[in-house]
Amino acid sequence: MIIKRLYDDGLAQASWLVGCAATGEALVVDPNRDIERYVQAAAAEGLRLTHVTETHIHADFVSGLRELATRTGARAYLSAEGGPDWQYGFAGELDAVLLRDGDVIRVGNVRVQVLHTPGHTPEHLSFLVTDTAGADRPMGAFTGDFIFVGDVGRPDLLEKAAGIRNTMAAGARQLYASLQRFKELPDFLQLWPGHGAGSACGKALGAVPQSTLGYERLFNWGLAAPSEQQFVGDVLAGQPEPPKYFAVMKRVNREGPRLLHSWPSPPRLAPAAFRERLAAGAPVIDLRTRAEFSSAHLPGTLSIPFNRSFSTWAGSLLSYERDLYLVTPAALVAAAVRQLALIGMDRVAGWVDSGDLELPPARVAEVDAAEACARLADADVTILDVRGRSEWDAGHAPVDAGAAVRHIPLGDLPDRLHELPRDRPLLVHCQAGARSAMAVSLLEAHGFTNATNVRDGFDGWRAAGCPVQRETVLAGASS
Repeated sequence: MIIKRLYDDGLAQASWLVGCAATGEALVVDPNRDIERYVQAAAAEGLRLTHVTETHIHADFVSGLRELATRTGARAYLSAEGGPDWQYGFAGELDAVLLRDGDVIRVGNVRVQVLHTPGHTPEHLSFLVTDTAGADRPMGAFTGDFIFVGDVGRPDLLEKAAGIRNTMAAGARQLYASLQRFKELPDFLQLWPGHGAGSACGKALGAVPQSTLGYERLFNWGLAAPSEQQFVGDVLAGQPEPPKYFAVMKRVNREGPRLLHSWPSPPRLAPAAFRERLAAGAPVIDLRTRAEFSSAHLPGTLSIPFNRSFSTWAGSLLSYERDLYLVTPAALVAAAVRQLALIGMDRVAGWVDSGDLELPPARVAEVDAAEACARLADADVTILDVRGRSEWDAGHAPVDAGAAVRHIPLGDLPDRLHELPRDRPLLVHCQAGARSAMAVSLLEAHGFTNATNVRDGFDGWRAAGCPVQRETVLAGASS
């Protein structure tokens, strides 16, 4: 048996290739849209892709299952669990097999048994893998978004991201039941999860690529919960806001992603043509670093630095319905276009090399936290906190000290600009200054001229000894 992990750092997402060396057959679990990686990985092992499956309908990236099956002729294996609302709309277009709990997929001498493990989503499956050439018991399990290293899948995404009301608590109870069933398996079972540290599909994912059930039984809080009631409260408390684009991904992946066949290749524009697009109101994102953008940029552009959080913020702050343009060093173009396509943002209509632009010294206004704190009693000032809800609950600027203190998470800001004043100073902060810098660029792109970034954020606020107010939140309460 051959097993390979193919990991995408930008998505914090793992796909898995499992093959039988004797027959040359191979299965891919949870492919993303970069299907060439799987074709090449199989070829490097002397395997051909004959099977493709996924653990569930993903919310954080465009699934590559449809594209990979179409490209290679591999048979698709899709969950039939979860009820009619969670069936794949494109299953009839493929050579597809619908899977239920207890079914078996044969990949040469490799036996893959299907386990229905609902909770993160109603249709979620896990896959027990046995190398029958030398064993009669499973070696490991592909757990998708069910069990991670150090964490478990979050059951609140259907409600918070997809807008399906009253599903969080029910999903949490399902997840607890799935975990109790899974805990009956042997400790030696290896766990091969679908995400690592940095993914928004959990709240405390470990960076280690795999684990064992025995280790997780000892140290994973989700498997150690003493009761269903305790687990439900703990799993729903403190979950970060899901990126806004998750709702789009759920719909796209259920209905069937558009086939790309190859990565988009947007044209390089001359500076004059690029400025025309910007003047006409086209959305433009600047991929340079925070420091580079803060020192000089084109007014009206949105700063989203190209780093590990790029996909999260691009998907949350940009519209899927409009062409968009990039300001970027030429060396980043291909990687940026790929990362955008992985979350379904295929409408990159052009780019300009930042080195070709004569960027005006349009500096972003900044103060440190101590300066912001000194204005806390000023009733003419608005302090805007763009951190997540759990960060706000853990401590924030006092709301009754004089200044207006507002909490709008960065992902919500495009839809809530109307709530902010344009005629008095806005001091914008996050935890350390990165998100607030993006927020200020967003405000300026929408005509705000009064926004100032608190460059050291709430970390600086605490370090300066500024007053902090904390919230008392019931475990599992919906925000």
